[in-house]
Amino acid sequence: MELDFQAGAMIAREALEDKKGMDTEVLDLRGLSNVADYFVIGSASNINQLRAMADQVEEKLFEHGFHLSHSEGYQGGGWILLDYGSLIVHLFLQETRDFYQLERIWADAKRL
Repeated sequence: MELDFQAGAMIAREALEDKKGMDTEVLDLRGLSNVADYFVIGSASNINQLRAMADQVEEKLFEHGFHLSHSEGYQGGGWILLDYGSLIVHLFLQETRDFYQLERIWADAKRL
């Protein structure tokens, strides 16, 4: 069965919103990046919320057949990255998100 990564991005967004994630965005990077087709970006107000959001995304995507290939930052600072291949979920503490400004870097991406 082929995975629908756009649907996966929407599942991830919903999972973040369930955990009260802030400023959740889905960027369609098809044709703009060879790294991934979709980025889901969300913010948390504290590290516990950040980890809860990551856990929720992993659980919901797994339920729909998506398997995490790599993750970074869960034990560290203010950025957790969940890599599903064509879908990458970036979870930030708000001040870290403000610093990196991924939405500005990928300003040409379509917002879903």
